[in-house]
Amino acid sequence: MLKNLKLKQKFTILLLLILVVGVSFSGITLATLLNQNAKDEITAKALSLIDTMSSVREYTITQITPELTDDLTTKFLPQTVAAYSAREVFEILRRRAEYRDFFYKEATLNPTNLRDKADSFETRIVEGFRKNKNSKQVSGFRSLPGGDVFYIARPLAVTKESCLVCHGAPDAAPKTMIERYGTAGGFNWHLNEIVSAQIVSLPASRVIEKANQSLFIMVGLVSALFVAVIFLVNFFLNREVVVPLKRITRVAEEVSTGHMDVDFEQLTNDEIGNLAKAFKRMKLSLDMAMKRIKRTYGNTGST
Repeated sequence: MLKNLKLKQKFTILLLLILVVGVSFSGITLATLLNQNAKDEITAKALSLIDTMSSVREYTITQITPELTDDLTTKFLPQTVAAYSAREVFEILRRRAEYRDFFYKEATLNPTNLRDKADSFETRIVEGFRKNKNSKQVSGFRSLPGGDVFYIARPLAVTKESCLVCHGAPDAAPKTMIERYGTAGGFNWHLNEIVSAQIVSLPASRVIEKANQSLFIMVGLVSALFVAVIFLVNFFLNREVVVPLKRITRVAEEVSTGHMDVDFEQLTNDEIGNLAKAFKRMKLSLDMAMKRIKRTYGNTGST
């Protein structure tokens, strides 16, 4: 099949094969790198959100709760609870388009508010932090009824004595809090105990979509580069090889039919130029041989 094709067509097919293989290989490699890059970017953003929520918690514990502790005897104020403040601030953040798909939860093994109750998957995360005190964060994917999500989690420990006012013994907790939440959960915590995990999550499709957008751009650029290379190689091949070879072929055909007035032009010093030079010498030798034959036969005829 290939032997019936012209040189330019053969080169084009070869370059197209290189294009397909190159784009496929680079696509697979880029997909892996861009997926990891997308995860790293979103992880950095999620960690920034966790740091922000930790700051809100710190502010609530050190600035808000002490000022409103006396008021808890008459009315329970959820604003004094660090977890509540962090959750509410995060919901305000989610009003902005860039944070709309992010979710925040302080998944707790023994929570006061059942809204913070850890599910079985989150429980394993918290238990993992409790078993491995050196673990500072975990991340990955999990499946939910609404679809897969990407999550990142950090351990949350009881670091302030003031937290035990509400989460120590039930009989020491504010009565207004007991009236609101009861005594079923959120008590008997201990100082420095890891009781929950701060988890920021978002749909896995966001990670994949971000990676795919970058992949589409990169593959498009690589493909465009390959196409440009194919065009340039074909242009160079046509100008420097095909056209000179056609010119040599045409002159050779004319010489073969006895038109000795045409000549092979050596326009370059490359292989094609040397070929033209060799044909020129061959034509000269042929011309000399023909003249010699004519002289020989001419002398014989006259004799």
